[in-house]
Amino acid sequence: MITMLDVALKAGVSKATVSRVLADNSYVSKTTRDRVFKAIAETGYRPNLLARNLATSKSQSIGLMVSNTLYHGPYFNELLFQTATMTENYGRQLVLADGKHNAAEERQAIEFLLDLRCDGIIVYPRYLDAAQLSQIIEASSKPIIIVNRQLEANPRHCVFADHQQYSYNAVEHLIKQGHRDIAFITGIAGSPTAESRLRGYRQALERYNLPFRQAWIEEGDWTMQSGLTATKALLARDISFSALVASNDDMAIGAANQLHAVGKSIPQDVSLVGFDDIQMACYFIPSLSSVRVTVAEMIKTSLIQLVNMMENRPLEPLPPFPGELMIRDSLGAGPYAAC
Repeated sequence: MITMLDVALKAGVSKATVSRVLADNSYVSKTTRDRVFKAIAETGYRPNLLARNLATSKSQSIGLMVSNTLYHGPYFNELLFQTATMTENYGRQLVLADGKHNAAEERQAIEFLLDLRCDGIIVYPRYLDAAQLSQIIEASSKPIIIVNRQLEANPRHCVFADHQQYSYNAVEHLIKQGHRDIAFITGIAGSPTAESRLRGYRQALERYNLPFRQAWIEEGDWTMQSGLTATKALLARDISFSALVASNDDMAIGAANQLHAVGKSIPQDVSLVGFDDIQMACYFIPSLSSVRVTVAEMIKTSLIQLVNMMENRPLEPLPPFPGELMIRDSLGAGPYAAC
């Protein structure tokens, strides 16, 4: 194995000088620097990255922590693609850490990225709550940005969407279109996004003096299959509904499959609305109405915010990310449209 000492002997300098060159120390002359890099090329020396990170406190890398419950579907693909692309644009490597199955494992994944001396970290949490995330931010010497979670204690460190408001807006639109019996498929239990979207649904019903019925609610887990299964459970009950809101587009597509299987037409029998406005929504038949909160723009903003922190630029807290109900063919007038 070629060592730093071999490079030093080849270049005719001390080992400490080689170390300073690798650390990009400005006190080393250009002539000496060129000799060291020539010796590195001739010997084939590969620096120990972890050791260099420890010496310089920089790794030219950005960490991303995301739990494996998101490792499927177009949403995660878009999240990872945008993070990798933006990281490359900033001349850095992306390091992915898996938050796995609970808050403790998410914390361990963040600590792993900190131990690697990542210059900054983006966290897309599933289990850690706001208080725990704020504690991690305040204890870290490296900048951390939290995606899709509002942190009142650390507002400059979060990029988030107001899921409750956008859910309220979607359900309100259905009500104004003449729907009164509106079923709802939630996301996985314990998800802050799922809970916010359910609160928006309940808030809209309350605002228009419509009763909240537990029989109209069924839990999913963000997958198409869970949307199908949840819809089957709703249809098996002695209830009827003219509209169905699914907490993401994958579940809405699964719901559409089950509705078609029992002979119900969309939107003639049931209007259908999802969230996230994935690319497939436009091409689905009928085209799927969906609340657009673009993960691409959230990730881009997160990277910009993170790099600004890394470069010690002054920052202001960001407002909630905008969302918009994209009205397409899956949404029609309800039974009370004439009232």
